[in-house]
Amino acid sequence: MELTVGQLAERSGVATSAIRFYESRGLVHSRRTTGNQRRYPQAELRRVAFIRTAQRVGLSLDEIAEALATLPDRRAPTKSDWHRLSKAWRPRLDEQIRRIELLRERLDGCIGCGCLSLKSCALTNPGDVAGARGTGAVFLEP
Repeated sequence: MELTVGQLAERSGVATSAIRFYESRGLVHSRRTTGNQRRYPQAELRRVAFIRTAQRVGLSLDEIAEALATLPDRRAPTKSDWHRLSKAWRPRLDEQIRRIELLRERLDGCIGCGCLSLKSCALTNPGDVAGARGTGAVFLEP
């Protein structure tokens, strides 16, 4: 069974413009009818779900494209594929979580200190790396 771009959008909950964008990036694939209309294999629903889920966990489209490129014959990811890929992404996601937690901790401290100083702020200038550049809006310099 094949789907039109509208049907794929409706069934996946993704805008038709996003599906066309994914196709332009090589993430999903269609064939063209004699009238030049897109027709997507039903398996593309799983690829779109895969893309959306990977985006929700913070992966870039480039990372998603790399993952999809490991699948043979442009097929939809299986449960086994998802397990293999998600296991490979785990260290990257753990690091992302670590950075977000650190930001949250620093943000809590920043709210309490009230310094609003670009020179010494632990949030915008961790470790006072810009202190040697002097006072003022050193982060606005080109």
